[in-house]
Amino acid sequence: MTGAADKVDALIVRERLPASYRKIVEQRWRPLAIEIANWRAQKESPVVIGVNGAQGSGKSTLCAFLADALLPEANLKTAVVSLDDFYLPKDARLKLAEDVHPLLATRGVPGTHDAVWMSATIDDLLTGKTVAAPTFDKGSDDRSTKAHDIIGPVDVILVEGWCVGAPAQDDAALERPINSLERNEDPDGVWRRYVNERLKTDYNDLFSRLDRLIMMRVDSMESVFENRLRQERKLRAARPDARTIMNDEEIARFIQHYERLTRHCLDRLPASADIVIDIAALAQKP
Repeated sequence: MTGAADKVDALIVRERLPASYRKIVEQRWRPLAIEIANWRAQKESPVVIGVNGAQGSGKSTLCAFLADALLPEANLKTAVVSLDDFYLPKDARLKLAEDVHPLLATRGVPGTHDAVWMSATIDDLLTGKTVAAPTFDKGSDDRSTKAHDIIGPVDVILVEGWCVGAPAQDDAALERPINSLERNEDPDGVWRRYVNERLKTDYNDLFSRLDRLIMMRVDSMESVFENRLRQERKLRAARPDARTIMNDEEIARFIQHYERLTRHCLDRLPASADIVIDIAALAQKP
């Protein structure tokens, strides 16, 4: 246990978390790791677990603690496959913006990832292969030239991302814009219909690989803004020279790209997810 404790402490430092976060690890993440170990025991092949949550909800942090510290205690080798790493390169998004709709230049919504490549990556991991996964550099808003290897075979595959597991919306739900971005920049609904069509097709195929789904539920879109603001400030501290760091007004506009599906996930996923973790209640733990 000493080695595991050291790993937890190292992660707390690396993620710039308060020392009190150890209580959350012990009270919430360790029991979750035990549950994941039970899920894995029910399968002959690796278990694929989706981790859904709005921006800044703590998905990446949770996955880091599970993969690097807690699941190894159960002798479970874990791979983390992040939706963010599969963003299309900037030039590909600019081509989509030219051919389909200008809003597709902004990363985030379904249609701005290489979902087919991500599906193939999961399939390779399921067969025990080592894969070279892409890496996305948010500081430059472009795919990095450096891939990262995920060494197989693995026992658990954590698939994390803000819209992981999201079902497509009904066509009727797309008719009315839900914010000023949609009202002013997508008045005919071309962008949101394209996003929804992608959810029906290659993203649905991607999410069909999930055996289980964990949802990290935020309490409001306002909290998404605050979480994203903290995330951007953290990025600014780490990369003060990055040209694409956003100010508060830019963040407010940016998260409107995510608002429709964030609200849709908050409405639909709690009923279908295997585990729902309320972020507000988690933050209030002593």
